[in-house]
Amino acid sequence: MREGIHEDALRVMLEGGAVREVLVSLHGDKWGLAIRLGGAGSRWLPVRSRREALRTWASLTAVGRFAEGIGVKGFAVEL
Repeated sequence: MREGIHEDALRVMLEGGAVREVLVSLHGDKWGLAIRLGGAGSRWLPVRSRREALRTWASLTAVGRFAEGIGVKGFAVEL
């Protein structure tokens, strides 16, 4: 991944209302989370951790718990 957003920055952007859309998608056998800050023409930014270029979770339930914990109100799922 060329770009991404760190978890800490994501929390701040969610609190400030800057995140427009959240997408959870399957990457092989793991789940990833991406956000869109602008309108339909803007790019998706994957969520990164300090150690990984793409933060992944083993299950959709785990992604849901993470999203709820940082303040995501809802997200779309892409299979």
